[in-house]
Amino acid sequence: MNRISTSGSYSSVLANLMSAQQRQAEAGDQLSTGKIGTDLKAFSRNAQVLTAMQTLDTRLTGFTEQNAFTANRLEIQDLALNKAADAADQTRLAISNALASDRADALMTELQGHFSNAVSALNTRHAGKFLFAGGQVDTPPVSAKQLSDLTNPLTPAIADFFQNDDYIDKVRVDETTTLNVGQLADDLGTSMFTAFKDLQAFEEGGTGPFTGKLTAAQRTFLESQISVWDSVHSNLVTAAAKNGAVQTQLDTVKTSMTTRQMTIQGMIGDVSNADLAKAASALTQAQQALQASSQVFLALKGASLLNVLR
Repeated sequence: MNRISTSGSYSSVLANLMSAQQRQAEAGDQLSTGKIGTDLKAFSRNAQVLTAMQTLDTRLTGFTEQNAFTANRLEIQDLALNKAADAADQTRLAISNALASDRADALMTELQGHFSNAVSALNTRHAGKFLFAGGQVDTPPVSAKQLSDLTNPLTPAIADFFQNDDYIDKVRVDETTTLNVGQLADDLGTSMFTAFKDLQAFEEGGTGPFTGKLTAAQRTFLESQISVWDSVHSNLVTAAAKNGAVQTQLDTVKTSMTTRQMTIQGMIGDVSNADLAKAASALTQAQQALQASSQVFLALKGASLLNVLR
């Protein structure tokens, strides 16, 4: 004998209705997000693999952001080193021009300008920190401001004008590679400041100052300075080249990092991305099932067991 129960019919229809609603919601979420699900349960047995790949992708993203910051630092550093090298080259040129014209009317004024440019280059900042200060990033690595500071008897040693320490900044750019990105103001500027000090000392000495036509002693001294400034310029160009070599290494790492991250993200997509065509079909089916269940529910709502018993 079949038992007829209004409550049982309602329970069955409601179960079908709720199931259709759930399937519709899941298919809608997949279409809107492009992902299979929003938590690891949705990925079943691939959850552990997905977690490992996402962890690796996060680590690579951290390296990528750090490397972008480092690349910007190296660019600023390159500009500073080339500015210092240009100051040395312009100093040599000013001396050559004085020798060529046999006059030194504005030589020291011009040299003061080149000295200021050199000091400015060595005191360059990046992200609020002094690039060539070693670990003393909050202290300007060069304290001299005028050529006359170099001959001040209270600070007789060139080393007294450099405030940096010996720390060379290093950056880890991937899991296995660490680059030395830092350079120090005293390494870069000692020979230059020594040469500037010699010029200033001569200017203040008995055979100075440099005004008007060159004397024989002044000509001999300036001629000896040409090779000195060639050497100073060469040292700074070498420092800029060293910085460029680090930039090249970093570019290589960045390219490799980008390729790796694209591969990992592709693998993550293979696991987590939804089949949109399949999801669209599932959504349509769920909507149809929901409509059918709704119609049955409405039909039951208007039915009564008394009608069956009559």
